[in-house]
Amino acid sequence: MISRRTFLSILFASCISIISWLNFTPTADALGGKLPTINQPAPEFTLPTNTGDGKISLSDFRGKWVVLYFYPKDFTSGCTIEARRFQEDLPKYLEKNTEILGVSADDIDSHAKFCDSEGLKFPLLADTDGSVSKAYGSWLSFLSMRHSFIIDPQGILRETFVKVNPTIHSSEVLARLEKLQSAAS
Repeated sequence: MISRRTFLSILFASCISIISWLNFTPTADALGGKLPTINQPAPEFTLPTNTGDGKISLSDFRGKWVVLYFYPKDFTSGCTIEARRFQEDLPKYLEKNTEILGVSADDIDSHAKFCDSEGLKFPLLADTDGSVSKAYGSWLSFLSMRHSFIIDPQGILRETFVKVNPTIHSSEVLARLEKLQSAAS
């Protein structure tokens, strides 16, 4: 039998996935503002994390490409699949001078447990008040929507993904990253 917690987590993740898949963004636009503009500086941020010295800023990654992905909740099915795919592809990202940063409204303790449980070797950032999610147009009332962004080594936003399928998303991001990097060289 499925526990009540597991059932509710699956139900919650399914609802969020359907909303994201349908690109139902009027609420996100109303609550979180508009998506940042491509080819403009990405919104700067500093957030707590369960890794390193406890805080990470976007500016820490100048000179590297960044994949900044927002997701609804640790330990939910879609978010777990998406994180696993990024982890599987992490060596490919590192070869391309690219860092992966995950962001959700979960706290750093939840992120630490999620990283340990899934063997994640990239930072998860705690946006508990939604301020960074709002700056990126990815806030839905009390959680982050499933959106991703590619930011170049100078901190310029180069790509936005709003219709995200967690199963294939990392491959899509890698393919787009390759094109962006080829165009930049």
